[in-house]
Formats: sequence, C-alpha cells, structure tokens
Amino acid sequence: MKKAVIFDLDGTLSDSIASMKYCGDRALAPFGYGPFPESDYKYFVGDGAANLIKRALKAGGDEKLVHFEEAFALYKKFFAENCMYQVKPYEGIPELLAALKEKGLKIAVLSNKPHDQTIDVIETLFGKGYFDIIRGQKDGVPIKPDPAGVFAILRQWNLTAEDILYLGDTATDMKTGKSAGAFTVGALWGFRDRRELEEGHADAIIVHPLELLEYV
Repeated sequence: MKKAVIFDLDGTLSDSIASMKYCGDRALAPFGYGPFPESDYKYFVGDGAANLIKRALKAGGDEKLVHFEEAFALYKKFFAENCMYQVKPYEGIPELLAALKEKGLKIAVLSNKPHDQTIDVIETLFGKGYFDIIRGQKDGVPIKPDPAGVFAILRQWNLTAEDILYLGDTATDMKTGKSAGAFTVGALWGFRDRRELEEGHADAIIVHPLELLEYV
C-alpha cells in the first residue's frame, strides 16, 4: 500500500503550455526569434525556465546564446505576471486528487517551475492548503532530474521511496523518480509521448489520471 503521491506540475496536473508559449514568444520577439508553435514548446519545457529559453534561442538560430541573459530576464518578468494564462487542470485530475485524499494518501507537487509560480498555479487551480507539500525551483537547489526534491519531501513526511508513487510526463520525471527509488508512472496526457516515457524506464504508463488508482 502506498502512502503518498508526488506529482510533476506542467503536463501532469496542469495544462499550461499556452502560458509558457505566451511568455516565451514575448521574451524572444525583441531579438527576432519566434513565435514558436506549442508543439515546439512541449520540448523546450521540462528542465526549468533557463533551459526553456536556451532551447528556444537555439531553435531560432542563436546557437551561442548571445541573447540569453536579456531574453531570460524578460521571460521571468512576463511569467511572473502571466503564469496563469489559459492554465487549467487536465480532465480527470480533480477527481484523482479527491480519490487519493479519500483514501488517506498525502499529495505533493515537485516542479522545475519557479517556486512562487508553482504555488500560484496550484493554489489557483486547487485551493490553498489542498496539497500537503508544494516545491518549485529555488536558487541553490538542484532541479529535476536530480532527486533532491523527492528526498526533501520524503524527509518532511518521514516516509521512504517505497511508500510513494511519482507521476510525471517526461523522461526528466522518470529519471527523477527512478533516481529516488520510487515507483514511477508516466502520464500520456502531457507534453511527451509513450516512447520517451518507455525510454525513461517508467514502471507504468497511463492514459487517464484515474488509472493511477490501480497502483495505490
């Protein structure tokens, strides 16, 4: 019996690609790059905001990242103001969370999105205090796939990796969960495909959020 679930945020709990495209395109436009389609942003994202901008600049032709510092500063500014732009929970996520709570499981979010915006998104979509723990990217703390965030959550709960499920939609998430020793589930409704999740050695892959209940 599992005691808790740790969730990725973007592409797992929240359908947020429009917000990142909106802010990314605005940040890149002054330098003559973009706009990029959402299908590109689904591969720019996943490893923190800095890597999103680096990937977008390289896709636009700035291989040496000459404009990185300026574009990244603009992105952070725009995202702080617009992190909820067209963001919504995926179908089935509210029902999944309610079912987990009814079973008495704890729930946490671990995201590479900046910490303040991670809190904003979660509290706007699900309410303040709904999640037991919310952890976004913080200066000086390794981002995923480093498992440090998972271990920090486990310490707060006084649990071991064997007590949890880890749910995410990218290879980065699968590496994070596997590195922590957790049972790792890939979400096919997110930003990446089955092949990536399989190559990331997901222990299970599901097509709808409520399928997660089969593993708790």
